[in-house]
Amino acid sequence: MTPHPKSLIRDYFETIVVCVIFVLFSRAFVFQQSKIPTGSMKDTLLVGDYIMVNKFAYGSGASSLERALLPLRTVTRGDVVVFKFPLEPETDYIKRVIGLPGERLEMTDGTVYIDGTPLTEPYVKHAYPPRLRQGDNYGPIVIPPDSYFCMGDNRDQSADSRTWGFVPRSLIRGRALLIWYSFEEESDAYRKTALGDRLALIAAKVTHLFDKTRWSRMFTLIH
Repeated sequence: MTPHPKSLIRDYFETIVVCVIFVLFSRAFVFQQSKIPTGSMKDTLLVGDYIMVNKFAYGSGASSLERALLPLRTVTRGDVVVFKFPLEPETDYIKRVIGLPGERLEMTDGTVYIDGTPLTEPYVKHAYPPRLRQGDNYGPIVIPPDSYFCMGDNRDQSADSRTWGFVPRSLIRGRALLIWYSFEEESDAYRKTALGDRLALIAAKVTHLFDKTRWSRMFTLIH
């Protein structure tokens, strides 16, 4: 018996269903979209950058077989990570991993020392001259097991591990992978939560799509 050919509508429907399942699976287990609301990671990440986060990079919940077969990695110094804020787990933060478990960390005049060795940090930006900086001296402290010391690249304008402590491994959601879109926004845009303000922000994106989109930042990897 010759099978009946699929109708065009059924073919499109099945394709759409498969795509929806793939997107939902990716969002749940592999990728997460985040938007940068503050300048604490400037100039690596700017207010209005939309980023893709690789939630599977560190293999959270992966089996030993998956760890053996898939390109998973451990959390490494210099990684830009998204994590649940320890003091407010429903809020996501993004910072750079500076200190690893068991290390002795100290800051002296803005230079980070790991186990007595100065750390080279080409990504760091300072907003103020040395005489006006706060937070340039810290520690020494020893980082607990399964915890990380994380700081913003905009070192003078970042609330980070110097203020609220360590980031437990269990709270790290993934590694920031790339900037897929970037729109020039005001630094306080994230504070505007009223419906009228949100609609105004959406209207601004539509009106200034071409002149305020930072095209050169799109699809750039985050380092």
